[in-house]
Amino acid sequence: VQLQASGGGLVQTGGSLRLSCVASGSSFTINTMRWYRQTPGRQRELVAGITTGGVTNYADSVKDRFSISRDNAKNTVYLQINSLKPEDSAVYYCYAIASNVLGSSFQYWGQGTQVTVSS
Repeated sequence: VQLQASGGGLVQTGGSLRLSCVASGSSFTINTMRWYRQTPGRQRELVAGITTGGVTNYADSVKDRFSISRDNAKNTVYLQINSLKPEDSAVYYCYAIASNVLGSSFQYWGQGTQVTVSS
């Protein structure tokens, strides 16, 4: 399974971005999908997650501004980011748990997409 994230960029404070992450590969089922973010010198932190059934969870710091969604038919997860703040600047990584035909689960990470918010 490969995860390809996109949609990052440079935006002004208060702006919006929509991140996308597409999972590709063969003979797998994507289960939970998540977005994490990381800034230099800090641990990677969970931003939002979504199950196959659409149950979502968010970090407290973003729950009023971020929205995660997914298109199961396209194996794609999205992160709508509104009212961006400078402290949202980070590399955003997508993450997925996928099962193979034998029912074994594995974790996968995307390559990250940079979000920079100017003040």
